[in-house]
Amino acid sequence: MATSADILADGFERVRESVHRAVAGLSADALNLRVDADANSIAWLVWHLTRVQDDHVAEVAGWEQVWTAGGWDDRFGLALPPADTGYGHGSAQVAAVKVDSPEPLIGYHDAVCERTLRYVGGLTDTDLGRVVDERWSPPVTLGVRLVSVIADDLQHSGQAAFVRGIAQRR
Repeated sequence: MATSADILADGFERVRESVHRAVAGLSADALNLRVDADANSIAWLVWHLTRVQDDHVAEVAGWEQVWTAGGWDDRFGLALPPADTGYGHGSAQVAAVKVDSPEPLIGYHDAVCERTLRYVGGLTDTDLGRVVDERWSPPVTLGVRLVSVIADDLQHSGQAAFVRGIAQRR
């Protein structure tokens, strides 16, 4: 019988699979393609979904983010503050997120996913009921926060897959 932790881990693994499918084998041009002047690129979408997962899981786990702890902020070399997750980015900020290959996107995502799976694997059903954010009504529990991250990540990875299709048709 699957536990709640098993189901959450499956969700995060599905995100990882979707990220890999969206970026694997693409050129820098395809990864950085913006279908119009204000559209999000694959690079930005995958960077952003991974930053949000890293930020949210690190916060509830009480850990430093993989972004800074693993030196990914230096490896990406973006002209953005280290705490930036992409939330609320305008066109110029989206344009600032560029990569030369799929490797940094996959490497960073895999590092975040592994840490997420380690955290989720130790959770109990009781843990999932813990309130982690009282700014909402009703307050957000750990379980709701993790499902929200999975849902957001799957949306963005689907958007990246859509842009991949456009890039491959050009």
